[in-house]
Amino acid sequence: MENQTFNADIISIEGLKVSPQSTVPALVLLLLIYIFIMVSNIGLVVLITMERSLHGPMYLLLCNMNINDIFGATAVIPRLLSNVFTPITERYIHYIDCVVQAFSSHFHAGTSHTVLMIGLTIRLTRCRRFIINPFCDNASLFKLSCQNLLINHIYGLGSAVVILGSSLGSVTLTYLRIAIVCLSSKNKVLNSRALQTCATHLAVYLIMLVSSFTPMIMHRQPKWADNGKVASVMFHVVPPALNPIIYGLQCKELRQRIVGVFHKNKVMDGKRGPTFHK
Repeated sequence: MENQTFNADIISIEGLKVSPQSTVPALVLLLLIYIFIMVSNIGLVVLITMERSLHGPMYLLLCNMNINDIFGATAVIPRLLSNVFTPITERYIHYIDCVVQAFSSHFHAGTSHTVLMIGLTIRLTRCRRFIINPFCDNASLFKLSCQNLLINHIYGLGSAVVILGSSLGSVTLTYLRIAIVCLSSKNKVLNSRALQTCATHLAVYLIMLVSSFTPMIMHRQPKWADNGKVASVMFHVVPPALNPIIYGLQCKELRQRIVGVFHKNKVMDGKRGPTFHK
């Protein structure tokens, strides 16, 4: 009975596939990125929370994005780190933990596109016990079942199309309006600022968009699976690391507050100075 319970509740997960020579560099790089994500995003949340002058709609939106990035990165990266030195054949995860991670990763993705998608099916009979993916997501959970999942796939694709389609449509319309204003304006300074802001935003958005489409293609084209696994992790690594830099430091008032905090600490250290006793 214990073996049957073990087989039912614990499944194998592939995790990141890296060569033995790349194990330590991959661990260090991923750990440094995760530390940067946590420090930068938590720092901005604390700063916005403590400064009354930053209690406005724009900064509230930025604060929510930082919290969502912390949540998304924490849902995926720590388990990837814990499995780096574990052989693939010995990487296991409890099914309920896998469900929670899948829900968290999709919740983060949906929130990043301003729409929450909760389409997780957990009451499926399972006849497989190995997830061929770096982390748990809906499609990986569906593949554990031997039932007819046509309805699940239709619902999942439909939800993804609505979320990504509305996000892409909204961003496209916004950029068209910005382009029209820039073309009709002769203010070079204004156009330069708009181009700088839009270029960095568009770069992060395209990374997020490609990373969103990659898992859907990967699960339906097995021959591209290995190349797509790293790209699927990018969604939980790259945008959370770049968002504090792009949206935080480009905001003039927020940038001034950050500089003010460091300058204040420097002045306080200078005032203390060395003390000499006769």
